[in-house]
Amino acid sequence: MFDWQDLYYFTVLARTQSLSAAARELRVEHATVGRRIDALEKSLGLRLVDRLPRSRPLTEDGRALARLAGAMNEIATGVEQLSRIASIEVAGTVRVSAPPSLASHCIAPRIAALRERHPKLNVVLLPSLSLVALDRGEADIALRTVRPEEDALVRRKIGVVRFALYGCPGYAEQPAEQWRFIAYDASGDALPQQAWLHQVRRHRPVVFAASDLAAQQMAARSGLGAVVLPTIVGDSDAMLQRLAVAGEAPSRDLWLAVFPDLRRSPSVKAVMDFLVECVQQEPRLRP
Repeated sequence: MFDWQDLYYFTVLARTQSLSAAARELRVEHATVGRRIDALEKSLGLRLVDRLPRSRPLTEDGRALARLAGAMNEIATGVEQLSRIASIEVAGTVRVSAPPSLASHCIAPRIAALRERHPKLNVVLLPSLSLVALDRGEADIALRTVRPEEDALVRRKIGVVRFALYGCPGYAEQPAEQWRFIAYDASGDALPQQAWLHQVRRHRPVVFAASDLAAQQMAARSGLGAVVLPTIVGDSDAMLQRLAVAGEAPSRDLWLAVFPDLRRSPSVKAVMDFLVECVQQEPRLRP
């Protein structure tokens, strides 16, 4: 009988296509991955990979096993989701992934109201710009500013995140030609609000970049430069004011996503309703 852990290591290798990539994902030495694959081959009596100098391509048997293991992983995920539905009660914990600005300025200030309504219901808020993998159980509910494309998810548009350009009080009195700008680093180049900032600034310099929006906001408050912020953040900051610029500022649809089975859980449904209420109560986020 083979070791299931060996099979798991093999599935990661099959997906990542290299020992080093598999080792990074598994957080082990690449030699450990190699030993696990050797052990699995010995247990099964099959050659699963070709040992080339710089790669480990799958053999025909390896590809067949990878397909079987993938189906087994889907079954395991389904069993885990079924177990989670049974175990989550109104008194349980629900994990919510949301963009940091919404987590801090829209959801967290209203958590007390949810606790009054459901005293035994706990919410774990996971602020993140990354798209968490709901199918891997990284969160139960996700708020995203991009439309969820996973076929298995239930998705609903619940609001709109709008943006504007902000500077410290008095910044607008400076000649616009002298404005300096604060932006995301290169990791944010694909964001519509980043593209709009570059369109607005034209030849004028970016003097500070950060992957964290709160850091950009603090830099703008100090007078360092102009920054693009969600209006829910910028309009509520007394140390910043909107700067008038030509053209329409961008906006992004706000989506709520959840797996259909989890949606049937009373606690998950209660938190979903709460999130929709949070957005509806915030004028800057209404569609």
